[in-house]
Amino acid sequence: MTQPAGSLQNATQTKLYGLDHLRSLAITMVLVYHYGRIFPHPEWTNTYSKFGWTGVDLFFVLSGYLIASQLFVTVAKGYKISVRDFYVKRFFRIIPAYLLVVILYFSFPFIREREALAPLWKYLSFTQNLGLDLRTQGTFSHAWSLCIEEQFYLFFPVIVVLLGYFKLFKKGYLVIIALFIAGFIIRISNHIHFVQPCLGTDDSGIVWHTWIYYPSYCRLDGLLAGVTVAAVFRFFPLVKQHISKYGNALLALSLLILGAAYVVCLDEESFTASVFGFPLVSIGYGCMVAGAVSESSFLFKLKSAFTAKIATLSYALYLVHKFVIHLAQQKLSAWGIDTESNLMFLLCILICILAALLVNTVVEKPFLRMRSRYIKSS
Repeated sequence: MTQPAGSLQNATQTKLYGLDHLRSLAITMVLVYHYGRIFPHPEWTNTYSKFGWTGVDLFFVLSGYLIASQLFVTVAKGYKISVRDFYVKRFFRIIPAYLLVVILYFSFPFIREREALAPLWKYLSFTQNLGLDLRTQGTFSHAWSLCIEEQFYLFFPVIVVLLGYFKLFKKGYLVIIALFIAGFIIRISNHIHFVQPCLGTDDSGIVWHTWIYYPSYCRLDGLLAGVTVAAVFRFFPLVKQHISKYGNALLALSLLILGAAYVVCLDEESFTASVFGFPLVSIGYGCMVAGAVSESSFLFKLKSAFTAKIATLSYALYLVHKFVIHLAQQKLSAWGIDTESNLMFLLCILICILAALLVNTVVEKPFLRMRSRYIKSS
């Protein structure tokens, strides 16, 4: 979820407004979901946060699409991919703000929204999502999705380079299919061996999250969906031309698929939801992204300064929102504001946006300017 929504502009010379809207949607879903799951909240958030966990999957699809599109543009033009430049760009975009939040969590225990953190080395190595147990490592647990994205950033450009080196790029779809099938097999195995023996016990939710929800090898569907959309739109121009005529239909189709996914995932820990829920959600959001980047869709044409700003702040919002809500509720409740009121909810969200704006201004923008100077000088 770390790629700015407008980052393809240099490659295509077109501002993709539709992706701004989707990134804003994704962070809104995540905020409402976490607010309703972790903190005192208005009753209505229970309904609207029910499917909010899929906001992360939308981020995965967006990241897969954006990163793959950047690399595929280079391949399509016959240029050599610089893995070094790719890593440098990712470093300046992701690491500074992330390290700031890690430092804050480890330096000031009072900001922690839950009992304990994972070991520091897991955050620094982006492996915190592996073996994550919410009972003992519940603070800053949402970094699990950043770990998956970082692992994707580490390996995906190498895979693309190797496919090009061995002249197997046209066979790349086999890698996507293999990884997609592997996800099914691993989730089936993990559910049978780890989740099913615990169903009905107090530990079932924790075990399900540890073995199904958080591991990278179970959650590649969204990234693969994004990569697939990017590949189709980049290397199959006739298919893209045909699909792009039906941008709004793709958006409608995405809602139908996501509606089916909602029903399938009502019991998150069930075998059906665990095995088929994630790919169904990812396919739904893949159709949504395809629709949003199709010139015929209303999302592609709709300009909004508000969603563009929220999209810009989405990474910082994702990083800071839990500890900001925790601190804000403590302070505001001391002033007599009911923690379960709509007013508390609204104030907490506004404070989150202000905190994200501060991080964006003080950390993200300066390091992005530094990145530009470094790339120009190298």
